[in-house]
Amino acid sequence: MTAHEDLEPTVLIAHLSDPHLRTDALAAEPAASLRHALGRVLALDPRPDCVVITGDLTEHGDVDAYAQLRQVIGDFPLPLHLTTGNHDHPAALLEVFGGTSFLGGATSTHYAVAHPGFTVIALDSWQHGTPAGHVGDDQLSWLDDVLAQRPDVPAFVCLHHPPVEVGLPFLDGMRLDNGPALGAVLSRHHNVARVLAGHVHRVVSAPFAGTSVSVAPSTYRQTSLTLRADRQTGYLAEPTGFLLHVATGTGFATHTVPVSHAGALIGGF
Repeated sequence: MTAHEDLEPTVLIAHLSDPHLRTDALAAEPAASLRHALGRVLALDPRPDCVVITGDLTEHGDVDAYAQLRQVIGDFPLPLHLTTGNHDHPAALLEVFGGTSFLGGATSTHYAVAHPGFTVIALDSWQHGTPAGHVGDDQLSWLDDVLAQRPDVPAFVCLHHPPVEVGLPFLDGMRLDNGPALGAVLSRHHNVARVLAGHVHRVVSAPFAGTSVSVAPSTYRQTSLTLRADRQTGYLAEPTGFLLHVATGTGFATHTVPVSHAGALIGGF
């Protein structure tokens, strides 16, 4: 064994997305799938420092679905941070989770949490009446200030909508509609380790504004790999999973952790 083989990573972040919880006759599977994924997180050794869920927490954005989400995650023993997606509704999310640790103790759907070795910054990219995302000027100014407060500490900027094209025409038509404005803010700072996103229901990585975008798979259903605009996009029962962002000696590595089709330990909570 070398001198480095017994060292644990200094930062571990589990990145989940798109659980799409609901309260109708189809409610059981998405809730069970999310709990299964969180159990897999707890079985990791060492356990992550925190979990981020990048939006589409619910299917219809109703208060009862957020109450169901709170039942699923309420006893989870690790710090867990939520962001809004286009299927969510910020007011309903705040009604159930406002002021709790799941929103960083904030009464807003954009917030920052200063962990000892990194910062989690959650943005709200929800827009009324459209599945596309937008981060307004007030949030961008706030983000600029937050990134400047800990310039030597890695920051993970979390939002639902990818700010760049991912090569899937259907999803690219509803990405963050002001990605260049977000990129202009991020490019002024050198501590952005990753932009964490969801929305696509597939694992995707892409360079962006001097850093990289990591898109997590859904804990429920994956999107078909439809690369042509004249082909139908749909949802598949492909393996569920999440991403694990791991500190290394040169930055961060990102691993895909399978859940539904993996013969792996599942923790209880």
